[in-house]
Amino acid sequence: MPSFLKFRFIRFSSLLLALLWLAGPALAADKSGKRPHKSKKDEVVTVTTTQGVIRLVLFDDTPLHKANFLKKAKSGFYDGTSFHRIIDNFMIQGGDINSKDVDPSDDGLGRANEGTIPAELGPGHPHLYGSVAAARMGGPAGTPSSISQFYLVENHGGAHFLDGQYTVFGQVIQGLDVIDKIAKLPKDPRDHPTVDARMTMKVAKLKRKKISQLYGYKYE
Repeated sequence: MPSFLKFRFIRFSSLLLALLWLAGPALAADKSGKRPHKSKKDEVVTVTTTQGVIRLVLFDDTPLHKANFLKKAKSGFYDGTSFHRIIDNFMIQGGDINSKDVDPSDDGLGRANEGTIPAELGPGHPHLYGSVAAARMGGPAGTPSSISQFYLVENHGGAHFLDGQYTVFGQVIQGLDVIDKIAKLPKDPRDHPTVDARMTMKVAKLKRKKISQLYGYKYE
């Protein structure tokens, strides 16, 4: 073998061995089948309304919806918005920025070009009493979610006819009775409450063990 080819072969072999050495731990980790490390802490979102306080947590396996909701809650986006659509024995819907003003006619319509979030239906969370789910425009399953509007299931038996159609990304862990109170408020023919149903939000990070102790919520 000519000397220059021999030199290139030795360099290539050395590089290949180095890459295999670096990749070794990652390959071993993949073969172990272990899940990625889960944080021992989680965020609790406190929703304060005239009717009382609602607390909720968001699911790790719907990361796009969780990150978006927490970002908006922390930034104050939801402060002053209203539960603008209420249907007793079904759900209460809120989060539209249009509901901050005194004109109810455009509540629920959103803003032009405000964006969407890809649906996260894979985890298959059902619509239980107190489920937190993303509103969206009409269309088939997989239609992207609203970037801001959400609803809380008020029906005590759930709303399972929506399962697999809308992204469920969280659960109310305290204040289910407050959802019931809001759902029963007087309303107009558009299901818009005729009394104040505004909200503010705060986010606190706690140990998951503490959340379970305080609110009885069981992490899977």
